[in-house]
Amino acid sequence: MIALFVLIMQFFWLYIDDLVGKGLDFPTLMQLTGLVTVYWIPMALPLALLLSSIMTFGNLGETFEIVAIKSAGIPLSRFMRPLMVFAIAMSVLAFFLANNFVPVANLKLTRLKYDIIVSKPAFDIKEGTFYDKIDGYIIKLGKKEKNDSIIHDVVIFQKSYNLQDQVIFAEKGVMRITPDKKFLQFVLQDGWRLEERGERYAGAKTEMIRMGFKTYQKVFDLSTFRVKTSDSTQFYDPKMLSIRQLNNAIDSISGIKNYYEQRLQNDVSSALQFARLADSSKKWLTLPKKFDTIKVSYAKMLPDSIRDMILDRTTSQYASVKNSVALTAEDYYQRQKNIRLHEIEWHKKFTLSAACIVLFLIGAPLGSIIRKGGLGLPLVFSIIFFVTFHLLNTFGEKFAKEDVLNATEGMWLSTLILTPIGIFLTVKAMRDSQLFNKEFYHRTFSKVKRFYSTFKEQ
Repeated sequence: MIALFVLIMQFFWLYIDDLVGKGLDFPTLMQLTGLVTVYWIPMALPLALLLSSIMTFGNLGETFEIVAIKSAGIPLSRFMRPLMVFAIAMSVLAFFLANNFVPVANLKLTRLKYDIIVSKPAFDIKEGTFYDKIDGYIIKLGKKEKNDSIIHDVVIFQKSYNLQDQVIFAEKGVMRITPDKKFLQFVLQDGWRLEERGERYAGAKTEMIRMGFKTYQKVFDLSTFRVKTSDSTQFYDPKMLSIRQLNNAIDSISGIKNYYEQRLQNDVSSALQFARLADSSKKWLTLPKKFDTIKVSYAKMLPDSIRDMILDRTTSQYASVKNSVALTAEDYYQRQKNIRLHEIEWHKKFTLSAACIVLFLIGAPLGSIIRKGGLGLPLVFSIIFFVTFHLLNTFGEKFAKEDVLNATEGMWLSTLILTPIGIFLTVKAMRDSQLFNKEFYHRTFSKVKRFYSTFKEQ
């Protein structure tokens, strides 16, 4: 619960600016929290297993219960076996959630997050910034009073479909919502209205009319401010797909290699007509009388005008072919990048579940070695190893996206590095290692110092 709570708070902290002042009702807020919870559960499970295993084995070590268990002839590996089965069960659960629930939750969360961000309550309009979330309008407020209702230095730019602009300037005014909460009302004072009239096209003359006012009322429809449900089909991300859907997407994207080969062939084949230029240019040749005795280049036998024309045509066609090939290459690169993104998400569903086992193999022996319970030292070690896991996972994913490593190497980088550490700690715990004992390092350093002194004397 602690790990999940921290991750959920991280999400809300990240989007705090987009959520504050949106006037979210309680059902919407609970729906958002529930979707965020489901989304972060696969990430929270490895952290929870790491922290709980360190705390559990630390408490057992601190109260000498592990010593009693070993004295009874029960090895640490046998004692860890039931907990290892539990860690594997949590790993299976993490995979099940990541494959079946997280994609759906991610889709709904993305849709809801978008609807919340683009929702437009009245008092989301901030000082000194251009607010363009109201369809057809851009609003700028120079200053707002503390109650957010009295405004100064108001500029309202209205965009109309007939391409004629209207601008309203006002020194001050009042901004409020009507009692039925359906409209946002601006009551402006001491200002000007600028209205453009006439057809607006290239070369046309338009007329700008300026009208002053003492009091002017501008009303905006608040129906677009409410959180509404967007169409799910407008959102697509590999994170919203299951294993089966990712496999289908990767196969469909990878299966168009022949298309790009044919496209490149078509781009280059247009340049093959260069070969016909030499034959077509023979009629312009001016051969010398004694051609067999005079050595002259082919280019010099062409008139200057004809030579320049051929050169221009050649240069132009070369540039055209080069641009076509570059566009095809860029399209192919983006296609390959899209494949990598799908492969990354495919591997991520397995790496997060494998992380449950790996971090348990680190936490359990580490707790028995440090022999400290509670939330003190175990929490510190949990944070260190989880941050290490998260950084390695992030670096691996970044390398995979940039094609520095393939998707398999990048996404399994953290597992490949941390697994030997877990095995090392497990072996040390089984042998009652004094890995974190100050006296052990003091004795070791003293032995090294004595050896160095003896070696130096010799």
